[in-house]
Amino acid sequence: MRLAELSERSGVPTATIKYYLRERLLPPGQRITATQAEYGEEHLRRLRLVRALIQVGRMPVATAREVLAAVDDESLDQHMRLGAATWALPHGPEPDAEDPATETARATVAEVLRELGWRHDESGGQPSPAHGTLVASVAALERLGYPCDPAHLANYARAATGVAVHDLDLVEEYERPAEQVEAAVALTVLYEPVLLSLRRMAHAEESARRFAP
Repeated sequence: MRLAELSERSGVPTATIKYYLRERLLPPGQRITATQAEYGEEHLRRLRLVRALIQVGRMPVATAREVLAAVDDESLDQHMRLGAATWALPHGPEPDAEDPATETARATVAEVLRELGWRHDESGGQPSPAHGTLVASVAALERLGYPCDPAHLANYARAATGVAVHDLDLVEEYERPAEQVEAAVALTVLYEPVLLSLRRMAHAEESARRFAP
């Protein structure tokens, strides 16, 4: 398809597509003349991913470029490729090394991971960004006196396991490895607000069941 058709099918203005091309967020089309190129379904799919990262995930262009580089790294096996792409996504704050609650939080998280048998959080010997965010969050709970012992945390982790199984079932509906990685990144960005919203709505239902007259 030509640029105008790509714009029409994707809903992305031609000026924005040209910007994505200049910023290397979108691979170049197949050149047919000095001034024209053709684009395929892979460009349409990539545009959906770029929009998910930038418009929904509010990701800076430089960060989106880093995520897409991981998505396109065919030198990695599929597990490492999925991990590299999701590692590149923005995460929460890192743990405060000066906070005494941080060490307690690290021990709590480590105990839960041992209990669950989760062994694949690290890549190259380094904990994932999600691990750091989890430690920082548990430290805040500890510091403020709210319950977050291993038993409490394990309940949340078991619920997250069910979500992960469903997520990867969705990813495996895509045939090609590149499509699977793109889908994993897009679904991570797009479904996180869904999960937060459903949790809050479930709170309202459970609160009404317990406390409403």
